[in-house]
Amino acid sequence: MQPATTSRADPEGTQLVHIGRQPIYDWSGHVVGYELLFRGAPDDGEASRRSAYATSQVIVNAFTEFGLEQLVGGRKCFINLTRDFLVGELPLPFDPDHAILEILETVEIDDAVLAGTARLVEQGYEIALDDFVFGLGHERLLGLAAFVKLDLLIREPEELAEVVDQCRQYPGIKLVAERVETEEHILLAKRFGFDLLQGYAVGRPQVLSAVALSPSRLRRLELLGAVTADDADIAKVSSIVQSDPALSYRILRATNSAAAGLPRKVASVRDAVVLLGSAKIRQWAALMLVSDVAESASEEQLSTTMARARLCQTVAERLGLAGEAAFTVGLLAGVAELIAEPVAELVSRLPLTVEIAEALIDGHGRLGQVLAVVRAYEMADEQALSLSPVSSNELAKAYLSAVGWSMKTIEGALGTSVS
Repeated sequence: MQPATTSRADPEGTQLVHIGRQPIYDWSGHVVGYELLFRGAPDDGEASRRSAYATSQVIVNAFTEFGLEQLVGGRKCFINLTRDFLVGELPLPFDPDHAILEILETVEIDDAVLAGTARLVEQGYEIALDDFVFGLGHERLLGLAAFVKLDLLIREPEELAEVVDQCRQYPGIKLVAERVETEEHILLAKRFGFDLLQGYAVGRPQVLSAVALSPSRLRRLELLGAVTADDADIAKVSSIVQSDPALSYRILRATNSAAAGLPRKVASVRDAVVLLGSAKIRQWAALMLVSDVAESASEEQLSTTMARARLCQTVAERLGLAGEAAFTVGLLAGVAELIAEPVAELVSRLPLTVEIAEALIDGHGRLGQVLAVVRAYEMADEQALSLSPVSSNELAKAYLSAVGWSMKTIEGALGTSVS
């Protein structure tokens, strides 16, 4: 057990997030999965926290900042869980096929944890017991476990043989040799018939970093309240999500992580909200509040991004096009600038329609034309504006309206201190 994630706000108001991963191998040398753990900085060698906060950060960043495909490439990921998640006090906003739930050896196994783990297994989640030791109560979970991880560094061969024999009484369990740090450890694991290997001798942890935005805390609270209502209003939920660029981006990314096999791609934030459903949105909002990782981008940056998105929407509607799709184009163009990431890379990790993707990457299509008009107006490019299908007077009025709307929206998000 070694790597994972955290974040740090930079002077620009964005944040640098880190996530570590350590590979788990089979005997043929293939990587079958990665363990994801909390990392406080890119040069951290060990996880500095093993708490609900750390677990929440790992989940939020893995699914909504990096994306599982980028992190694990279709392989399983092992995510450490604390008691809060096992007993249902904190939600798991991903489906069972996305991750293996690793129960830390520090979790006290009482009736509530046992019942919560059984519920998770019934829902289809696979369970791994981390640093397993007999006598701490974790043996009560052996009948529910799919994986048991044994630390080779702290066990004598005689003790290891006894624990392996006990685990083998449960034929569905795969044994993972942990902290395999020498050739002797590899030979020991082979001798006792371990199924998988993890440790420095086979693969050291990597720490990956990315620039990310953090949603406004007030918006997260507002979103959580909206989706908690019995009669959750999709229009209201969509409106809250759209009012914050970082929140919009995270919800789109969460949709993408859940979207392998989706019947269609999304053309707007509203589509993402509908596809995820209010239950999953509620879970993501709750985890974002728990992770609470950094301040949002500056008010000026957010206002500029929101004004561009709103202006794209207005121009599109004047041309008889889908306003929500145009809002998404303007929003993501701004997000790419805020996190200094090529728009093509950002688009590749989102479940967007071809029309939106082409508008952002190549400026193609009518939505690409809308974005070009808006950018020309922002840059006062008179030559480009002379070819615009919307007159300069109309653009000026629409721009002033968009700026007013964005300032009002941002003030609503930042006006009440929640930090």
